[in-house]
Amino acid sequence: MYRISNKLLLAAFLLPAFLLLWTPACFAEHADRHESMHLEADQVIMDDAQQISTFIGNVRLSQGTLLIRSDKVVVTQDKDGFNHAAAYGKNAEFRQKREGLEEYVEGYGERIEYDTRTDTLNFFENARLKRGQDEVSGEHITYSAKSEIFQVDSGPRSANAPPQRVRAVLQPKPKEADTSPPAPDHPPITPGTISPLLNEHE
Repeated sequence: MYRISNKLLLAAFLLPAFLLLWTPACFAEHADRHESMHLEADQVIMDDAQQISTFIGNVRLSQGTLLIRSDKVVVTQDKDGFNHAAAYGKNAEFRQKREGLEEYVEGYGERIEYDTRTDTLNFFENARLKRGQDEVSGEHITYSAKSEIFQVDSGPRSANAPPQRVRAVLQPKPKEADTSPPAPDHPPITPGTISPLLNEHE
């Protein structure tokens, strides 16, 4: 075990996959899991025997367009070379570009767990997830970066406390502009028509 400090930018834990250079730019987000994981912190403790690294202080974890910021991150590498990162902080943050779109998914929680094998993130305690104008919140949110599907629950129930609620804000899609002219207040008068009242006096 050894210690490194003074804010280092580390390119570590290269996943066992080749970077797909032929992948079009619009699919770059799906290639995030094939990118190297970079970590920056004030201090790092690395245990090679257990394949566990602990990053402390202003931690920044990035992998392609994926970004996690927190006070502490513990990264564990399994025997196949995949990483599990657990980020801790009062306001741990997650951000990743959406596939083929110029917008991002953003997530928050007191603990964020990122599994590179399944490309899944879990947000715990005061968890929030924003996608475009939509937002959900709860005690636990599971988000699949592959499918962009997320599941929210209110956490474990207590016998002495009422169950917590899951909250969501879903914005309506903007309506298409109606280019047709407005309907007139009265039927239009066409040439050649005469009111029946005028015919009675002829």
